[in-house]
Amino acid sequence: MDNIQGKHFSITDPKGVNTIIYQVNKTEKEYLDEYPKYTVERLDHIEEIRGDFNKKTFYVENPSKNGNKLVILSFGQDKVVINNGILINDEVKITKKPTPFKFTALYSEDASEYKEFKYTPNLKRPISIIDPETTEEIKPTLYFDEKTNEVKGKCKLKPYKSYFAFEIRDSE
Repeated sequence: MDNIQGKHFSITDPKGVNTIIYQVNKTEKEYLDEYPKYTVERLDHIEEIRGDFNKKTFYVENPSKNGNKLVILSFGQDKVVINNGILINDEVKITKKPTPFKFTALYSEDASEYKEFKYTPNLKRPISIIDPETTEEIKPTLYFDEKTNEVKGKCKLKPYKSYFAFEIRDSE
């Protein structure tokens, strides 16, 4: 593994639960007119199995002095529990009430592509699509749209399969 500079923290998943964590990034002011206000970035982690538990250590490479906003997704049997958190100094603070969420996710009987979405100039994106069975992210295909002069992405979804998608938006 590469030598990573920054902060790390650990969580422990019980059997049947798989937690993944995303950092929420705010788009720089000069790009707000053209790009989404927030982008998401999946945190790298290592895993250590301890009996029926799975200890995961997550890494934040360039921690912000004001804290790093986190979205914590814990996938279990046919549901996902969503928590908000913040990494500030050497501590992760998590909201007291998790939000349980049943999949009503993306589903199609045809092989299809999910909606297109724009990337920011530093190639960050506002949306993430996850396979709930493996918790692996569906990697978008990048292309350059010559009409709009922008880098965009689209994801190919398998037929007869559900996906979990999320995007960070303002509550306005």
